[in-house]
Amino acid sequence: MSVGLVLVSHSAKLAEGVAEVAEQMAPDVTIVPAGGMPGGGIGTDYDSVVAAVQRADSGSGVVLLYDLGSAQMTAELAVESLADPEAVVVADAPLVEGTVAAAVAAQNGADRAGVLEAASAAGAPPELASAAPEPSGDSVELTLSNEVGLHARPAAVLARGLAGIEADVTVRLGDQEADAHSVLALMSLGARKGDRIQVRAAGPQAAEALRVVQEMVADNFGEPA
Repeated sequence: MSVGLVLVSHSAKLAEGVAEVAEQMAPDVTIVPAGGMPGGGIGTDYDSVVAAVQRADSGSGVVLLYDLGSAQMTAELAVESLADPEAVVVADAPLVEGTVAAAVAAQNGADRAGVLEAASAAGAPPELASAAPEPSGDSVELTLSNEVGLHARPAAVLARGLAGIEADVTVRLGDQEADAHSVLALMSLGARKGDRIQVRAAGPQAAEALRVVQEMVADNFGEPA
């Protein structure tokens, strides 16, 4: 069972859209949108949020994310009314980036505190850095042949595939380098179909990490050929 997510938004379409994106990256995580008013208007509804939390909670806790200030108030009121408010927490994080980061963390088995930390950290700038001229570790160069490159779902597939492997892995494109465990950092590289990336790994399982990445790239991250 994974930590569940609830998305509290003034717009039903916004909450549903963010949930749809995150579900592509975290197919085993329960993500429940709670947007808009019951009649379809703009706003947030306390009862809808409470019901969404109950749907999202599989026993591992729930993290709520919100879009605007009044949505935060609704989310916090809903949490306070629960029989076990300690099992649910409201994240101070951007709705889209926070949801993506939280969903991937939950998919990778993080507990509620870990999912909350991932969501909160998404408010910081992506972990991109100028590539060092002579970085340490083993490396391979690979060409992306899938249609969307390292965006959204493929980035999440890559990060998930490396979870649990004892290695520091980075992906370089041009003069920029990203932590391969960070979906947002990978997406920020802007790697597209046809781009040639360098994947570098260091640590006890560096060879295994490179093997996994090579297989994912060769398989187009599971996308149809």
